Amino acid sequence: MSVVSQVVLQADDELRYPSVGELKSLVNFFQTGEMRMQIATTLAENEKRIVDQASKKLWQKRPDFIAPGGNAYGNRERSLCLRDYGWYMRLITYGLIAGDKGPIEKIGLIGVREMYNSLGVPVPGMVEAIRCLKEASLSLLSEDEAAEAAPYFDYIIQAMS
Repeated sequence: MSVVSQVVLQADDELRYPSVGELKSLVNFFQTGEMRMQIATTLAENEKRIVDQASKKLWQKRPDFIAPGGNAYGNRERSLCLRDYGWYMRLITYGLIAGDKGPIEKIGLIGVREMYNSLGVPVPGMVEAIRCLKEASLSLLSEDEAAEAAPYFDYIIQAMS
């Protein structure tokens, strides 16, 4: 849900006008809108590059993941990992577009730990993968854009940790 929807629904639920603080949050939402769209575009256009760079970094840090017996050993397993990394990149763009972390939680984080645990995927490995995705993504952005995007990655990292 976008910041605008949240403000309107919250005020309506309480039968009141939006507060000054809520209106200021909307001003910020609109002022950062163009930058958030540019970040989402950059991430979407560079998804393959980001995922490739992040996965190489992860495999360097954790070669046991791609070694025999590792969760990413073999072409099929490795491609499933890369698919998940792309999925998390999409979640980041959803959050940026909405200007809120809500879509990330609703679409991608509810039950994620349980899912990975049931599949035998080490959650700490996924956390490290998100850190690598963050590093690769932020390297493509300006300082201001990186500051805007980083909390969305951090939100996923925190939720999985």
